[in-house]
Amino acid sequence: MTTTTSIFAPVEEDLSILVANLTSLIQAQHPILGAAAEHLFSAGGKRIRPAIVLLLSKATLKGKDLTPRHRRLAEITEMIHTASLVHDDVVDEAQIRRQVATVNSLFGNRVAVLAGDFLFAQSSWYLANLDNLEVVKLLSEVIRDFAEGEIQQGLSCFDTSITLEKYLQKSYYKTASLMANSGKAAAILSNVEEEVANEVYNYGKNLGLAFQIVDDILDFTSPTEVLGKPAGSDLASGNLTAPVLFAMEEKPQLKVLIEREFSQEGDLEKALQLVHESNGIERARQLAHHYSQLAAESLQCLPPSPARDSLHELTHYVVSRVK
Repeated sequence: MTTTTSIFAPVEEDLSILVANLTSLIQAQHPILGAAAEHLFSAGGKRIRPAIVLLLSKATLKGKDLTPRHRRLAEITEMIHTASLVHDDVVDEAQIRRQVATVNSLFGNRVAVLAGDFLFAQSSWYLANLDNLEVVKLLSEVIRDFAEGEIQQGLSCFDTSITLEKYLQKSYYKTASLMANSGKAAAILSNVEEEVANEVYNYGKNLGLAFQIVDDILDFTSPTEVLGKPAGSDLASGNLTAPVLFAMEEKPQLKVLIEREFSQEGDLEKALQLVHESNGIERARQLAHHYSQLAAESLQCLPPSPARDSLHELTHYVVSRVK
């Protein structure tokens, strides 16, 4: 199976530099904030978002070397993503992420919230120093979208009237916005035509939607040790994702179980069974494929290059995580 390591080969060295720079970029006045942030960046992860920024930078620079501003944009992207994860873990009361203890479980919720705020603030500072107003606007929109996505998710818990359109909008806010806007920002720093920048945005948007749908499928199909959280935890918390929305159309009883918030013994187990017995997971997989194909089509605006090949391969990798 293709791995992100092989896909990211054109920017492997650049990603190593990025990881080394991140810790120095988030040095804080207060040691505990620095320790919390350092813990985050040493926790691993695939670095998919900064890798996309670096690949799109190379693909739009047409053979020219990466500029310091492109590299800094990739670092800012990872800082924003990491800050959002810290806040997510506090909201979800998560104890583990990527098989590593979360900041809130190690340092408490108060420090975790402050660490997330600190990373957002640091990213905003470095963003302002890129001296490109359009790029500042794009990445500022991402931070706003994260908050909007979390609010939408919190207000729609156990709401069986949520539509697929609303689910996709929330998925855009929580996942696709960062990929879309940071990718477009990279293209803008490369001084491409507006049409190309917009296609790069579409690539990130559709890839991000496919990515989130696949993650939501994996919540039902992957074992706990792979997920780093209990399987079915989204459904248990009332977060209704694509597999559930599709399953409810076939299994009316599922709606009843959700609306009573799994208050009776065996409700959650029965709900999970109904999702697996329906075509919900398969229909969600088809939806993810649809968005991955749209992402691939957007790459036609870029000239052939190893970076473009990797970006194209990434559209296949995203959906290959579910069989």
